[in-house]
Amino acid sequence: MKAVLFNTHDLALIFTVFICLLFSAFLITLKKGNKLSNYLLACFLLAQAAIPMDNLINFGEAFRGFALDISPNLFYTFGLAFWVEVPLLLLYIKSLVNKNYKLKKTDALYFIPFVLYATYFSFDWLALESASKLDALQNGDIATTPLLDRIIYFFRECFRFSISVLCYLELQKYQKNIKNEFAELESVDLTWLKVLVIGFLVVHINAIFVSIGIIMSYELGIVVDHELLGLTSNYAVLLLITSLIFFSAGNSRIFQGIDKELATNECKLPDSFEPEKINKIETYLVQNKPYLSHLLTLDNLASQLGIGARSLSSIINKHFGKNFFEFINYYRIEESKRLLILEENKSVTMLEIMDKAGFNSKATFNTFFKKLVGKTPTQFRKDHWEKLNAE
Repeated sequence: MKAVLFNTHDLALIFTVFICLLFSAFLITLKKGNKLSNYLLACFLLAQAAIPMDNLINFGEAFRGFALDISPNLFYTFGLAFWVEVPLLLLYIKSLVNKNYKLKKTDALYFIPFVLYATYFSFDWLALESASKLDALQNGDIATTPLLDRIIYFFRECFRFSISVLCYLELQKYQKNIKNEFAELESVDLTWLKVLVIGFLVVHINAIFVSIGIIMSYELGIVVDHELLGLTSNYAVLLLITSLIFFSAGNSRIFQGIDKELATNECKLPDSFEPEKINKIETYLVQNKPYLSHLLTLDNLASQLGIGARSLSSIINKHFGKNFFEFINYYRIEESKRLLILEENKSVTMLEIMDKAGFNSKATFNTFFKKLVGKTPTQFRKDHWEKLNAE
């Protein structure tokens, strides 16, 4: 058989559908990890599978005839997924970056546009008789689309873009608050998720231009190559979905989430604390040196001290005037200073000193040392031995 069933553009959409369905099925049956995050990501991927299906049915020659034979209701129905795709991504990100996150009633607000459009769609399309639908599908095309539908399309893309912005802001907030719970930020790499969110942000900006291009081409007579823009988005989404699956599978364990209460209740914290607790923290850090562990977190330290994580965070923020990241790395710098002036460490490399002091990142070590000591670790050691020899 030599007949070509699908062109390259159709294959990109088919691959996207296949990958999304396969990975969503895996997530739904997965028993490990955060179940809510897994379910939200699975729903997001199902929405991502429905969107290329909508494109294939409405614009793919091989699929269009097949869909007509089954039911005219298949047309446009999969397009409902456009309205839920990004809200699901936002909730997925929220479930990743917030510890013990639970869905709230207010989260339903993100789906109001979907409900409104679904209601309109039911009356405008689904309620029509089959004969009317078939006539519209066989005799109509993009050039004859009503202006109202073009305006709704434009509004939809603006809505998707605005929720994408919220996704980005959620990540920014997480990155700002993460220093309250982690002493080694290199172990919490946000790059892959930022690339994903920014990627979809660009795709949604492009979709706005596509909607504007359609209005200009068919309402104003100013021809814009909106088809090329649309095809570019299809390939970009395939790349983003593939990246999401690859990176989320390899990095999902790093997302332990931040305790939202640590950030939201900071202004309500008392200005003074029990001296016993403060003394206990200081004594434990000096005697046991828990900061030498590269993987130390707020929860780890709180467990070792027998103090609640929120209480410990309150003391560190209010009494010591630091976030957890700064607090632990202060002790690590003090330890590195001690190590640098030991006779047996005169020829030891800075990487070894850094490792012995609990640092896992050369950049963090050098930055903090220069900030707190006023000179680089190398210069500090050199000055110490020069001064000692001069005496």
